[in-house]
Amino acid sequence: MSPVYTKINNDAIKPYVEGKITQDEAINIGSKPLKDFMLKQTREKDLALFYKYSGQNKPSDKYEVPFNILIPAYVISELKTAFQMGFLLYVPFIVIDMVVASVLMSMGMFMLPPVSISLPFKILLFVLADGWHLVVKTLIESFM
Repeated sequence: MSPVYTKINNDAIKPYVEGKITQDEAINIGSKPLKDFMLKQTREKDLALFYKYSGQNKPSDKYEVPFNILIPAYVISELKTAFQMGFLLYVPFIVIDMVVASVLMSMGMFMLPPVSISLPFKILLFVLADGWHLVVKTLIESFM
């Protein structure tokens, strides 16, 4: 968000504070970079959903998309992406749980909870695969 904030600050906030532009001009100028960012991350399908139920017609210019349509569409688009990332993180961990549970069952250790054994393996896998780096890198690249 740093490039978006910097553009809004330089083009809208500073000139408004210095009295060079009016409040309406600052809002119009400042909303464009924010709308560009949000529209780039928002699925067309999600925008169409909120246009359909608001009863508004879709504008020809992307800068005419009102925030009361854009913000919820952006949020559900980001939620979908977050659930996809969460699922991709969950799959290897559930596989580890199943393998540990199978090994414990085959050894006859029915009373030992598999989670107590598999948790260190999950943490080890996450650390060895440099999990935080991969998660943050994926997040950053999704916004470029």
